[in-house]
Amino acid sequence: QVRLVESGGGLVQAGGSLRLSCAASGRTFSTYTMAWFRQAPGKEREFVAAISWSLGSTYYADAVTGRFTISRDNAKNTVHLQMDSLKLEDTAVYYCAVDQVDRLSEFDHEYAYWGQGTQVIVSS
Repeated sequence: QVRLVESGGGLVQAGGSLRLSCAASGRTFSTYTMAWFRQAPGKEREFVAAISWSLGSTYYADAVTGRFTISRDNAKNTVHLQMDSLKLEDTAVYYCAVDQVDRLSEFDHEYAYWGQGTQVIVSS
């Protein structure tokens, strides 16, 4: 079993920045993808960004490209999401997830493990 714990959410003004973190513990894999998804009120969960744990390759949703940066700290088994130039539409609960196959997937059904989520609210 893999346990994921997100942190770093909060309230920020539009144009500001936040840094989310996700610490992984428990079962480990030799290769896998870690990703961030988000779900806004009344909307379906959507892909934000993913990173290959072994290669460091990244993949972003069009909506966040150029504003968000996903990174990993191998020593701490932690993935980060640096969010800059935040917009009102970035308001959502952000979830960290692990796919046991290292494929940088944008499809949530391919992720077996999920964190509890952290709230991000962007105000005007």
